[in-house]
Amino acid sequence: MTTGTLLAFDFGTKSIGVAIGQRITGTARPLAALKAQDGTPDWAKIERLLTEWQPDEVIVGLPLNMDGSEQPLTARARKFANRIHGRFGVQVLLHDERLSTVEARADLFSRGGFRALDKGSVDSASAVVILESWFEAHP
Repeated sequence: MTTGTLLAFDFGTKSIGVAIGQRITGTARPLAALKAQDGTPDWAKIERLLTEWQPDEVIVGLPLNMDGSEQPLTARARKFANRIHGRFGVQVLLHDERLSTVEARADLFSRGGFRALDKGSVDSASAVVILESWFEAHP
């Protein structure tokens, strides 16, 4: 049985933003960002997130250049998505994340000024933007 719960990741080499969302409402909220060592997360923390939230699917933001071409981080985000699928057997989908960080920063700044712009908050807010834009694209 599906719950309509989706987990999203905004992949980065130092920090990975995380958001949880509901297909029914089409909304998401940030969870604590995960630290990464050159793109490698603490896999036990990812396993705990998957166990706790039991998502139907996992969405990983795909960083592309504005013209749609790939950049060095694109391949690393794909590898991260493939590893989640391989390790935990969950369905992982990639979603174009162009402008998600810009949008997340603008939203956080509008609510809390510069103090709200710490790295973890921006990364998880970006994961929220990625997941909510995925919901909009897949009603």
